[in-house]
Amino acid sequence: MNARIPVFVSAPTTLSPEQQLSYDRVLEILLDENLEARALGRTDFGVDTPLKEVYAIARHCSGGIILGYSQMRADRLTIKPGTRESRVVMDSPLPTPWNNIEAGVLFGLRLPLMVFREQGITGGVFDPGVSEVFVQELPLGRPSPAADRILKASLKTWASKVRVRYREY
Repeated sequence: MNARIPVFVSAPTTLSPEQQLSYDRVLEILLDENLEARALGRTDFGVDTPLKEVYAIARHCSGGIILGYSQMRADRLTIKPGTRESRVVMDSPLPTPWNNIEAGVLFGLRLPLMVFREQGITGGVFDPGVSEVFVQELPLGRPSPAADRILKASLKTWASKVRVRYREY
């Protein structure tokens, strides 16, 4: 069997049971595509600062996936306080800030990028039009057959770009 192509997967290390099922499904699809998930705190453990370690891992990868799972929740959140655009939102889910940091590293390395977000996650890389990447909805738990087909098709399309990048470098 050929060696698997390494890809960086940005996701929190602590997930709810529903999030874990979703994460596991993404990793199964990556394995089916002959890709190897790499991540600080999951597959790789460094001795340097986390940001340096993320960069070191990412530069040896041929693509990256951002999985925007809810890691915090604000019952009441003021967006853009003190400005004309100030507004209050209720019950707002927030991703780990590392999703945006890691997305920036991957984008800076010009790696093929795939962005998924749990329903309600917004901001930074999860906002439409921030990059050329379409932000996909991330199904929680075991995806329905229809959602699983979409997930697999999206990842297959991205994986073809990863393989091109791998062959180029």
